[in-house]
Amino acid sequence: MELAHSLLLNEEAYNQLGEFQKAEFIFEWLRFLEKLLPVTSRADVREKQKKLAEQLISLLNSSPGPPTRRLIAKNLAILYSIGDTLSVYQTVDKCNELIRSKDDSPSYLPTKLAAVVCLGYLYKKLGRILGNSFTDTVGNVLKAMKNAESQGRYEIMLSLQNILNGLGAAATPCHRDIYKAARSCLTDRSMAVRCAAAKCLLELQKEAVFMWSTELDSVATLCFKSFDGSNYDVRIAVSKLLGTVLARAVTCKQATASTRQNVRKISLDEATELLGTGFLRGSSGFLRASGDILKGISSVSRDIRVGVTQAYVVFVSTLGGQWLERNFSALLSHILDLVSQSHPKAIQTQMDAICCRRCISFILRATVGGLLGEKAQIAAAKEICQAIWRLKKVVDVVMSDGNLETRIGITDVTASQHVLVCALHELGSLIHGLGTTAAPLLQDSSTGVLDAVISVILHPSISVRLAAAWCLRCIAVALPSYVSPLLDRCIERLSALKTSPEAVTGYSFAVAALLGAVKHCPLGIPHGKGKVIMTVAEDLLCSASQNSRISIQRTQAGWLLVASLMTLGPAVVQHYLPRMLLLWKCIFPLSPKDLETERSRGDSFTWQVTLEGRAGALCAIKTFLSYCGGLLTTDVIQRLLPPLPCAVDLLTRLPSIHKMYGNALKTPSMTYRHRLYELLALLPPKTYEGKFCAILKELVADFTATDNQMAASTFLLPPLCHQDDLLLLGPFLQETDHRFIEEQLLLGSGIAGGSLEYDPYSIYEKAAEVRLFGVIFSHVAESQRLQVLEKLLASIKQTKGARQQTVQLNIVSAFSSFLKHLASCKGSLGPEEVRRPALTLVMGALESNNPLLRCAAAESLARLAQVVADSAFTAGLAQLSFDKLKSARDVVSRTGHSLALGSLYRYLGGIGSTQHLNACVGILYTLSQDSTSPDVQTWALHSLSLIIDSAGPLYHVHVEATLSLVVMLLLTVPPAYAEVHQSLGRCLNALITMLGPELQGSNTAVSTLRSSCLLGCAVMQDNPDCLVQAQAISCLQQLHMFAPRHVNLSSLVSSLCVNLCSSYLLLRRAVLACLRQLVQREAAEVSEHAVAFVKDCREDFTPDINIREVGLEGALLSLLDKELDQRLCQDIRETLNHMLTSVAVEKLSFWLKLCNDVLAASADFTSVASVDTTQEEEGTKEDDDVLTSETDERSHPFTNPKWSTRVFAAECVCKIISHCENAGRAHFDITLAQERKQRDSRDDFLVLHLADLIRMAFMAATDHSDQLRLSGLQTLLVVVRRFASVPEPEFPGHVILEQYQANVGAALRPAFAPETPPDVTAKACQVCSAWIASGIVSDLNDLRRVHQLLISSLTKVQAGKEAQSQLYNESASTMEILAVLKAWAEVYIVAVEREKNQSDAHKQILMITNSTDESYGDLTSSADGLLDLVQADLGILSKLWLAALQDFALLTLPSEYASQLPAEGGAFYTAETIENARPHYHNSWALILYATALWLTSTGFLVVDPDEGVTNLSRPVTPTTMCQDSSSRAAVKSPEDVNTDIFHLILGISVEFLCSPRSDSAMENITACLHALQAFLDVPWPRSKIGGDQELGVELLNVLHRLILTRESLDIQLATLEVVRQILFAAQEHVREKRRSAEVDDGAAEKETLPEYGEGKDTGGLVPGKSLVFATLELCVCILVRQLPQLNPKVTGSPALKVGKPQLLSESGSRLVAAALVILSDIPSVCSPEGSVSVLPTILYLIIGVLRETAVKLPDGQLPLTVAASLQALKGILSSPMAQAEKSRTAWTELLRSALVTVLDCGDPVDGAQQELDEVSLLTGVTEFILSTSPEVTTIECLQKRCIEKFKIALDSKDPVVQLKCYQLLLSIFKYPNRAVSYPYIHSLAPSIVGKLQETEKTKPENSAELQVIQEGIKVVAALIAIAEEEHRAYLVACLLPLLISFLLDENSLGFGPQYSSVFKKVMASSPTVKARLESAVKGNQESIKVKTTPKQAKNPGKSSSIQLKTNFF
Repeated sequence: MELAHSLLLNEEAYNQLGEFQKAEFIFEWLRFLEKLLPVTSRADVREKQKKLAEQLISLLNSSPGPPTRRLIAKNLAILYSIGDTLSVYQTVDKCNELIRSKDDSPSYLPTKLAAVVCLGYLYKKLGRILGNSFTDTVGNVLKAMKNAESQGRYEIMLSLQNILNGLGAAATPCHRDIYKAARSCLTDRSMAVRCAAAKCLLELQKEAVFMWSTELDSVATLCFKSFDGSNYDVRIAVSKLLGTVLARAVTCKQATASTRQNVRKISLDEATELLGTGFLRGSSGFLRASGDILKGISSVSRDIRVGVTQAYVVFVSTLGGQWLERNFSALLSHILDLVSQSHPKAIQTQMDAICCRRCISFILRATVGGLLGEKAQIAAAKEICQAIWRLKKVVDVVMSDGNLETRIGITDVTASQHVLVCALHELGSLIHGLGTTAAPLLQDSSTGVLDAVISVILHPSISVRLAAAWCLRCIAVALPSYVSPLLDRCIERLSALKTSPEAVTGYSFAVAALLGAVKHCPLGIPHGKGKVIMTVAEDLLCSASQNSRISIQRTQAGWLLVASLMTLGPAVVQHYLPRMLLLWKCIFPLSPKDLETERSRGDSFTWQVTLEGRAGALCAIKTFLSYCGGLLTTDVIQRLLPPLPCAVDLLTRLPSIHKMYGNALKTPSMTYRHRLYELLALLPPKTYEGKFCAILKELVADFTATDNQMAASTFLLPPLCHQDDLLLLGPFLQETDHRFIEEQLLLGSGIAGGSLEYDPYSIYEKAAEVRLFGVIFSHVAESQRLQVLEKLLASIKQTKGARQQTVQLNIVSAFSSFLKHLASCKGSLGPEEVRRPALTLVMGALESNNPLLRCAAAESLARLAQVVADSAFTAGLAQLSFDKLKSARDVVSRTGHSLALGSLYRYLGGIGSTQHLNACVGILYTLSQDSTSPDVQTWALHSLSLIIDSAGPLYHVHVEATLSLVVMLLLTVPPAYAEVHQSLGRCLNALITMLGPELQGSNTAVSTLRSSCLLGCAVMQDNPDCLVQAQAISCLQQLHMFAPRHVNLSSLVSSLCVNLCSSYLLLRRAVLACLRQLVQREAAEVSEHAVAFVKDCREDFTPDINIREVGLEGALLSLLDKELDQRLCQDIRETLNHMLTSVAVEKLSFWLKLCNDVLAASADFTSVASVDTTQEEEGTKEDDDVLTSETDERSHPFTNPKWSTRVFAAECVCKIISHCENAGRAHFDITLAQERKQRDSRDDFLVLHLADLIRMAFMAATDHSDQLRLSGLQTLLVVVRRFASVPEPEFPGHVILEQYQANVGAALRPAFAPETPPDVTAKACQVCSAWIASGIVSDLNDLRRVHQLLISSLTKVQAGKEAQSQLYNESASTMEILAVLKAWAEVYIVAVEREKNQSDAHKQILMITNSTDESYGDLTSSADGLLDLVQADLGILSKLWLAALQDFALLTLPSEYASQLPAEGGAFYTAETIENARPHYHNSWALILYATALWLTSTGFLVVDPDEGVTNLSRPVTPTTMCQDSSSRAAVKSPEDVNTDIFHLILGISVEFLCSPRSDSAMENITACLHALQAFLDVPWPRSKIGGDQELGVELLNVLHRLILTRESLDIQLATLEVVRQILFAAQEHVREKRRSAEVDDGAAEKETLPEYGEGKDTGGLVPGKSLVFATLELCVCILVRQLPQLNPKVTGSPALKVGKPQLLSESGSRLVAAALVILSDIPSVCSPEGSVSVLPTILYLIIGVLRETAVKLPDGQLPLTVAASLQALKGILSSPMAQAEKSRTAWTELLRSALVTVLDCGDPVDGAQQELDEVSLLTGVTEFILSTSPEVTTIECLQKRCIEKFKIALDSKDPVVQLKCYQLLLSIFKYPNRAVSYPYIHSLAPSIVGKLQETEKTKPENSAELQVIQEGIKVVAALIAIAEEEHRAYLVACLLPLLISFLLDENSLGFGPQYSSVFKKVMASSPTVKARLESAVKGNQESIKVKTTPKQAKNPGKSSSIQLKTNFF
């Protein structure tokens, strides 16, 4: 293929190829040429132009296929437009000559067609350059059309379209001729020609004025004729033509002089009148129509009506949204008039009326729903409402007068029904779409929407009553606050008008509809409503028999209410279940005998009532099963079953009852039958197995009944066919934008498509029967199966004609359902004799004329083979089809059997043998090339695609051949056969999927396959059929996934952009599925390609969406706003999310502007501007003024986006913030951001857009839409949390958000208005607390604004249950109350923390300055202030918090304690709404618990006097009232009891939660719970409770241990250890207290007799599970071993550890280890002496282990945190009183000695190698032993020796740091008072110290470190002198003095003289040199003193610094 990439055709390579390869080669060359020519220089092109033109023209003669001829034409046009244009005339003549040729043979046809196409493109591209030759050309082409076949007519029409496009107004002379030709083609028998003619006329009308003036009527009539017998594509094309022409006629400018003909602009009325004529009378024209009416000929064909409907939509869409706004009133009255009484013809049968209504609804939905913004939609809703009122008046006049005379007008009433249904339908849809933004519409009393809808509930027509109920349901879903009031109103009217049949049915419909809406309203309805409705329903059912006039209506209504009540779900229904089961039990007779007697009684009317009642009951139970599966306990099932046998018996008797009582029972008995079938299909078959035979018999009778001629195939079969096979049946079963009206055409004339007054059960006639048959038939015995199958076969034979097809259809559906069920439950079909009739049944259907039936039969055949699971049987089936395909010539057999082969493959993958595969493929190849029948090609290729999919790798051998076949067919099959191309697309897709990643390969074979695939995609992309283009896109998507480098992304993206707004739904879906995949990998590139494509592209691409201005992202957002298909919207959202994730941070301004544009497009700017009046800072004022002024100046990229789009934009803002968070600090640091922005202006940071973020959040939070308000508040919350700590560089001490406080306050205020829904208020509370807690605002007065809002909500909470709103479920107020309490809790927690931090800071300041500073006063004001603000309400809050905690505690009880819950519910929840309330408590309890604990801490647990305090709130508020009845509540508890209750409540909640925090529990909850425990244990009283109750302590520790094991977070682990420390502290206090009181009691007695308190008692034993010490140890070991696994003896093999290198832990690890060591050192104090002996070894092992494992040398002699902690812990242990206690002293001494040995051993070399431990750490440890233990531990000679040895080594160390530390430690040892300890060290080490110091006389210190060592040495000697006895001092001073003097010390050093004067004098006398040096030093010193005293000379830097140095020697 690479050889094809040249400017001229490589003829040498071309001639070597085979016939088929030539076609591929040519196509590839032409594709390349099309891209190459525009970018080649003009000179190069002209040089080769002649040769190139010859090559291209010669190709015209080579019979090119459709795609090739288009490319030849395009290339010739490009060639002449770039190169020399003179020779173009020769080409035009050549083409005309080819067209004139007399050769009519099929082989010459492609050449003629190529010439036609070529002319079209030449004129399109070169236009007026060819102007003077065009009349001949057009004449020639039109002449050729007279005897052209359909392909020729098709191409000629498209070519004429191109000619007109290129010539524009210059083509005027030929307009009439072209118009005539196109007219005849518009009603051509070929649908493709009709489409082409419509396109040609659409082009013509741009210049041909007569089409929309003088010829307008005939154009319209022509279009109506064209609709007759049309298909979907024709309807799309022709409706576009008709709509555009009419729109043109309505808006045309006055005639200009050049047209010279007087053009009359027609009025809107005339245009709509014209369309109306087509809608009402069809294509018959005006004269014939009147004749038809006289003859009573049947009504207009449905396809005309559907076509005209689409034309209406095109007409209005072309005129645009603004036009529609202005003219909506006129349009509405015209459209509604189409179904009014003034045109009885359109609605003469019910079916016609329903079809018309659907069309009217479609027009209104597509225009009002699609073109208008929210404000305009509200105006439209008002218009519709006016229309309803007008019709209502007519009804009132008739209904108000009871006289018979007036009743004659009843016909007017029924006539108005269709108009009302349409109006109500559209009103409902409008409000449903508007959501809560429709609130102003409903509040507008002048319009009276609700009154209008409710007033027509009493309309005599049932359709209107149903439509009104549906409209109310839409209102309820859109505005949840209306559900409750509407229910009340309807129930009240229902009770008041119980005697009117219309009122009973109308209002019961309304109530049922409203109940159905509740599941869409998250806030629900008050629980009591269910009770009321159940009572009303029972009342209706009981009173049904009282008044025979309304018995039926009351029965229906009663059961309808019961059924609709079931949709409220298990939580509500469980309360009414017994009552419903009782009704169910009573509706059926108890025994067969009763049924028999019942049958002989009664008349037609009573049977009608009975059947209605029983059908209603069956429906109620069915609904119960569907919605309340959770309540289906065995007990309930047992109560449901008894009436079932009787219900089935009644079913079998229906025919005889029907005979007895006549036709009136037909409808009720049908309804009863369906309802029973539906219920049985839902129940497990076991429950009614006794009745299988009876039910089967009935089902068989139903299927074979011949009185039923419904063409139900379109409903029954699709669910039973395979989804992929339905594609064969053309677009009518596929999803399109017009599905709503197109469905009308599938349904035969006997079905009303989906209208409300036909019980849906009668539309989907047999669906329930079919499903039930499948279930029952797979459970009956095999012998029975045979009988039934034979009976079914016989019944097919007995019927004839259309009836036979209906029966066959029912039977095949049922059988297919049975096979499906059998396969899913792995059952077997039965023996050979059952297989035979089954096969006959399926084979019969496989050759049916109905294609849908053939599809279902092929599927059944494969399922049959799957169920039989016998390879011989399967092979037989395949052989049967092979034989049939070889012999049969008819289309039906060939299509059916070819699909059968594919289906067999699909279900039995591979059928085993490869020769089978070869045979299949061979036959399908042949069939797919049968050009005489496109149907056969389509089915064969589809089957082939199934085989490719299923065969997988087995298919490899056929890949090349298949791919060649597919490409060849793509290049040769005419484009008119779109369905063949679609099947080819599926084959190509299957091939690409099968090749998969192999397509990336680089060898020749693979690259050939790859280029064939790409070539196939290219052909499909150029196909005019949209579904084929969709296939091309999905193939390219697959290719891009497997071989991304080989797909040209830029051209793929450009084709996606072109089709982004296609009018075909499936093409849009394909585009978005592909985009979604592309942006996951390369979002930035896709976005750039899209913008580049739009900039470069020519004028002919004008998308509906301006990509140029708003980029691909903006285009997708606009599409999201306009798109109605939910699946597509989901794809758009996902695509945008992927793009946002990839590029939002890089394109920050762009994304934020997009979101801002969407949110601002419909924001109410007055409200934005009003904020700024309260703004103090000028800067923001200016910003917002700019915002308000610019809106009207430029056209907005987004006009009136829907609220759902705005919600999405607000969510995007939150996502952008979170992506920026991960992208770097600069996004949240304004100084850094500004610096980097200056460095590189392209950089962009979020913090620079803070004003925009606030503005967007504000606009969203103050919108009319509740969903948007929630999103806005969420955005505000995110902004506050993320930016709270960003400082404002210009005002130090302030944060950047402070300037926006007015905006935040204004955004929050509306959320606290009384009518705001609870979920919005709850979210606003969260924002309030975040704002106050963030510390953004320090000024109290400013804080008060937001604080005031919280106070208002607190007042609302205090008002109690009585004041709660009755609009929503009680759980909604629970949510709001808890949100308020949680917000207060958060504020209180922050206030307390701040006060604590500031008091700590205050203490530090006092320590530093010893004085209070004024600045500190300022510092505290805001914290104290915040606490003061909360303090005022703490009394109330604490009670409410405790109440909420008590509720939470009750709700967390396991289900077995349900009986203990208070019957009336808790403080904030009601007993009935427990389940709904639970999540709200789970959401808020943790912070409330923490706040309560802090409050209790602050009061020191001294709760207020219980009389006026906690107990007497109106509700059960605190634990004091827990589980008590009201009588005992009077007994007031003591404060101690109250405290105990609160203690257990808080502890219980914490332990319950921490025991098993759910995996999804937020970390904040765990942290809050631990902090609460810490605060709690800060107070003595709770500590005494825990200390005194050891079991409690142990339990707590075990829970905390588990928490440490399951949660890795550092904060949680540290908080846990802090709680552990507090528990241990509590135990210490308890033991201490016990010992103290024992001493006081036994003061007189001797100490020895005192009992020992503490764990371990006299034995020292600790019991695991009961011992606090053991639990604490476990926990500490867990922490230590996790950080230092070497500590675990099991891991290391033995306690004598193999020494590894010490390691430095991470900061987090070090903190955990240090905290654990603190706890370890406290343990002995909780033990008795014996107990302490038990734990000591473990504790010492761990502490020394940590010391050894982490003693790493750090620079500057610092100690690692863990080492410092272990030394501290060691000191704590060594100085423990237990070491001295009499009972434990000896054991301790021995253990401590061993520990000392271990420490000493750590420093010894191992295996001759010195260890890398830090000597300083070990020496310090040794020193601790020497100083902190009793002398008997360390004074043993061997130990002393080793210690001294260690010090000696350290003294000789080369490291000054080690020496320094060694001196410091020795100093402390030498000073130790007990001489037995210190003397040995002095004797051994003093000489070497003195010696070392004397050495320094010779070698002076070189740096400050060595200097420090000498200073320390001198200190040590000085200390020795102090200790030494008088006689030895002289010697020591004599050693030291020379040394000191040698350093020329200043006056400080001379202090020795006076101190030891006698010794001093002796030394001086004996050593003259020393004396001389001393004197010179003194002189130097005095001079320096003079220098100091004369300030003038004090500036001499050298002197002063040296003096300084000397001064600091000590």
